[in-house]
Amino acid sequence: MGVRPKSPDYVVFFAIMGLLGFGIVMVYSSSAVSAYVNYNDSFYFLKRQLIWATLGILTMLFTMNIDYHVWRKLAKPIMIITLLLLVLVLVPGLGKVVNGARRWLGFGSLYLQPSEIAKLSMVLFTTNSLARSQDKIGNFVKGVMPQLLMLILVFGLILKEPDLGTALVISGTVFILLFASGAKLTHLGSLGAAGVLGIITAIIAEPYRLKRLLAFSDPWADPLNSGYHIIQSLYAIGSGGLFGVGLGRSREKFLYLPEPHTDFIFAILGEELGFIGTATVIILFFLFAWRGFKTAISAPDIYGSLLAGGITSMIVLQALMNIAVVTASMPVTGIPLPFISFGGSALIFTLAAVGILLNISRYVSLK
Repeated sequence: MGVRPKSPDYVVFFAIMGLLGFGIVMVYSSSAVSAYVNYNDSFYFLKRQLIWATLGILTMLFTMNIDYHVWRKLAKPIMIITLLLLVLVLVPGLGKVVNGARRWLGFGSLYLQPSEIAKLSMVLFTTNSLARSQDKIGNFVKGVMPQLLMLILVFGLILKEPDLGTALVISGTVFILLFASGAKLTHLGSLGAAGVLGIITAIIAEPYRLKRLLAFSDPWADPLNSGYHIIQSLYAIGSGGLFGVGLGRSREKFLYLPEPHTDFIFAILGEELGFIGTATVIILFFLFAWRGFKTAISAPDIYGSLLAGGITSMIVLQALMNIAVVTASMPVTGIPLPFISFGGSALIFTLAAVGILLNISRYVSLK
């Protein structure tokens, strides 16, 4: 590049470390009861989260020190590998089924979630493709269609697992990248309308998704079934008040609220740490978003700008969706809160993405 890299953006770094710290504490607090009941070890999930967090930080430090232009050469091979994994996870006997969803590959206690790789892979692929076709972005067939075709393929494979939440995060991220690269508003409007129609079709096609949508509009109509998650989540957040009931003193984690250490960990955080705790987490995400998009605006080239914007959008969109679900602001979708929820491959690949963002920040002047 001809530019000597500087120090990374420490605002992003410490915001992520703060979120990761919240996550480790809350994973233990929210999972201790279920871990003891199911595994006779209240530290079961904490020990695994510490291992994944350590591997994730090492991965972040590794990608932080690799020139981000390297990912342009690797974008297509990574995408091909990702597509292969997304196909393999659907093969009976290879993909592990949990709660009716086939989303994991692996053996023993080591599992990989291909859809988590797909989020970063799609950002790398789309940013590389858009950076190469900037002069064609106004043409729907030559500028937008290549991204759209890959998105449809990935969306369809992930929806087959099924994992609508992750598919929506990827779709939203690609949409933002198309907008940032200068795609025509008429093209984006048409894609948005088609996307809404596709989501409605996907919801109607699966009875459980339709139940979730109806429960969102009136959870008390079926409080012991489709509305149960939302009601218990609101109980948890409402009980927290301003300062919370105290760390470790949640009542909902005593097997009332399902998935307290994964999808609904924000509700337990609100119950134990109150408005102060949830506001602190939201502020940390806001700091990350602010500096991430500032890095995108200040990046030295279009590829770096799109890549920084794509990574930031991907993480922020997922955080917004999770918090919206937990606070009953949108229908329930199974999607974790980045850096906070328990998770292995999700945490590693998200931190790897942050490392790439930090590398881009080393080539810009942020004040």
